[in-house]
Amino acid sequence: MGAIFSFFNQKGGVGKTTSVINIATVLSGRGKKVLLIDLDAQGNTTSGIGLDKNNSEFTAYQLLVDNSDPISAIKETSIKNLYAITANSDLAGAEIQLINQEKREFVLKTQLEKVKNDYDFIFLDCPPSLGLISINALTASNYVIIPLQCEYYALEGLVSLLKTYELVKKGLNTDLMIGGVVLTMANFQTNLTKQVIDEVREFFKEKVFNSVIPRSVKLSEAPSFGKPAVIYDTHNRGSQAYMELGVEFLKWFGTEDDRIRLAQEQKMTDGAENPVLEGSIPQSNESGNANPENTDLANVNNHSENVVPGDEKA
Repeated sequence: MGAIFSFFNQKGGVGKTTSVINIATVLSGRGKKVLLIDLDAQGNTTSGIGLDKNNSEFTAYQLLVDNSDPISAIKETSIKNLYAITANSDLAGAEIQLINQEKREFVLKTQLEKVKNDYDFIFLDCPPSLGLISINALTASNYVIIPLQCEYYALEGLVSLLKTYELVKKGLNTDLMIGGVVLTMANFQTNLTKQVIDEVREFFKEKVFNSVIPRSVKLSEAPSFGKPAVIYDTHNRGSQAYMELGVEFLKWFGTEDDRIRLAQEQKMTDGAENPVLEGSIPQSNESGNANPENTDLANVNNHSENVVPGDEKA
């Protein structure tokens, strides 16, 4: 049975979509069957994995509003083991349509019950809001993953986020748990980043992933090529951080066999520069609906990277 994760933060621009895409890609590269559901009308997750958000008959809108069979909405991507339900601007009207539905907070949960046994992980990329679509996602999930930018203003939104989490847990989904906090956009050359990391770790304790994602031009650049960063440039520091995060995610939420295998890999690669990351690079799925060239590692674009504070050249 696939565990369901909502990647949720009502504040935009915190690296939520980048995180959900790259963690899903790393897991699929390790043989896990992952379903990625785009619940944001901007459709950035859809385009970020090389799918056309404007050329889909069945999307998340039909899933929520028309009660369409979720199987008909699932698309095979060009990344082996990674599947998706896309989104586009139509989803902007879904909240209004949902208001009058019976058990409106449970629509997505009911739909996912039909397919969750077919996947190891189901990831929900929530919109940057506290609306009905986000409530549906949290109600349907086992865990919430909170991407948090390493800046002061990101901390201010935590109060509203945690209040929403508590309300959903109390009234709609008593099994919902905070799965983890992903620290993103870190600039290790500033004291502010270090202070934010310390404060978040003090508050959330062991719920904070050890892997911290640095600021990187390549992470921002990859979506314009329709590729996850871990495929677009495997050697970039941001991509390496997401590979490490994907491995850590698998240790936390994978099976006991996964943990044993990762421990064995760790022993075999003791002293290596990037242990257990080689198996995290996904392979192309030649039968996918998207262009298989999108994930051909031999064709990774090697344009030189513009350096930003706290980043490095690829």
